[in-house]
Order: sequence, then C-alpha cells, then structure tokens
Amino acid sequence: QVQLVESGGGLVQAGGSLTLSCAASGSVFRTNVLGWYRQAPGNQRELVAVISSGGSTNYADSVRGRFTISRDNVKNTVTLQMNSLKPEDTAVYYCVAKRWMGRDPEYWGQGTQVTVSS
Repeated sequence: QVQLVESGGGLVQAGGSLTLSCAASGSVFRTNVLGWYRQAPGNQRELVAVISSGGSTNYADSVRGRFTISRDNVKNTVTLQMNSLKPEDTAVYYCVAKRWMGRDPEYWGQGTQVTVSS
C-alpha cells in the first residue's frame, strides 16, 4: 500500500510559478514511478509529468519546457516546479504512484487545486 500527500497548490497570476510537492509512504517497490496527473472541469484526468526512480521522465506536450519534475529517492518525495503558468493549467493536481512507466497510476493522492488567473 502507498499513501500520497500533496502540498503547494494555490492561486497565481498567469506567467507566475508554483511548486507542488508530494510525500509517498508505504511500499517502496510500488513507487518506482512517481508523478502528477491533473483534471480540469469538464476534462478527463491527464498525465502532467512522471519520473522513475532511475530519473527517466515523461511530460505532457502542453507542459514540456515549462514544468520540471524531480524526486528524492531517499525521502521518496516528488516535486513539480511549474513556471510560466497559463490559465489552461488550472486544474486539480493529483500525485500518483505506480510500478511501471507507461502504465496507469495505481495510487492517488487527494489532490491540490491550482488556479491560474488571467
């Protein structure tokens, strides 16, 4: 079992920055991949960025070059640095964990709201 706790959401003006953090606890072997999905009103949940314990990353095309994901394998935490935020980035952001890159998330956090105003 894995527990995921997010922090760092908030309200920011377009062009600004926010940093999201997530602390994972529980079975380490189930957290080979950590990262973030998001869901905006009326939309499906979509991948934002994920990172493996070895440092491999996968970003959504819409955030590549603006967002940076990183992790601390000792603390089992993952961080998403979001720069040049746009109103379309407004969504609930969910920390996720899974065993394998390319698979659907197996564990979800409660979510944290990110709102970008124009």
